[in-house]
Amino acid sequence: MPNIQTLPVSRDHVILSLNPKAGRHSSKERAERLAKTLQEAGLEVEVQTDLAVVASRANELHRAEKLRALIGVGGDGTAAELTNRTEPGVPIALLPSGTANLLAKHLKYSFNPEKFAQMILAGKVMTMDVAQANGRLFLAMIGCGFDAEVVAQVHAARMSNPKGAHINYWSYTKPILRSIASYRFPKVRIEFLDETGTETGEFYDVPWVFVCNIPNYGWGIPMAPGAKGDDGQLNALLWRGGSLWSGVLLCFLAQLGGLHRFWWRARMRTGKNFRLSVAPNQRDGAVVPYQLDGDPGGNLPVDVRLLENRLTIFCR
Repeated sequence: MPNIQTLPVSRDHVILSLNPKAGRHSSKERAERLAKTLQEAGLEVEVQTDLAVVASRANELHRAEKLRALIGVGGDGTAAELTNRTEPGVPIALLPSGTANLLAKHLKYSFNPEKFAQMILAGKVMTMDVAQANGRLFLAMIGCGFDAEVVAQVHAARMSNPKGAHINYWSYTKPILRSIASYRFPKVRIEFLDETGTETGEFYDVPWVFVCNIPNYGWGIPMAPGAKGDDGQLNALLWRGGSLWSGVLLCFLAQLGGLHRFWWRARMRTGKNFRLSVAPNQRDGAVVPYQLDGDPGGNLPVDVRLLENRLTIFCR
């Protein structure tokens, strides 16, 4: 059962983190509606656009036991960024305004600012596990290979726009087509580690590796139906088949009630600590990128470690 508590009414300060380059006018308009609703209910609301200031104020108010909520306006990457920048225990919420919004949908957050405000006023929070990849916290998942290559290309295109740019599902079309032509599907080695970070001897070499903290992946695909986010473990999906069509088959079966789990190409495992690297005997110079919560993470190798109850987050 999740560890749920109710914040005291004395915690009456809210910090609303808004990215001025978010790219959608509707995000700013919804944030303004949320701020107005919370202020009318008697809470003090600060709207901040600088992440350094956001983190500093959130930590300061949390230590003083005045912070009710740090609310990010955005998607999964926004939630991860706020978690990375703040101390354990800072109560975080997310007004959904991203592309996938996996975490917000998992927690059944309302997209309506007025309804979302009622959740903040109720003050119910729970703790969730997060994971750490080479020191970087992520909340939903890490993916290696083809999907991470696409994410990297989308990110590069977005950053090349001097004003920034909001991305949507159509933003992935060209990167997917480019990756189809160039990506060679090298195998990834996933090694299972014990509590001390020592190899257990269990490892697998496969072209597709997903390690999930919550059930759904991009486009809402239920890659890890058994993942809960608060059960003290991560769920790994290992998929054999080094081609795009194998990945398409995976997504198709997953959308059919998670049938991919029973297909011969799939292997489902759970664990707390992993090492991901390019498998031996791949072509010279094989590079495998990884992505964290839909943002580029870098290239393998990467060590993944579970941090139980690291995140304090609002719940309904």
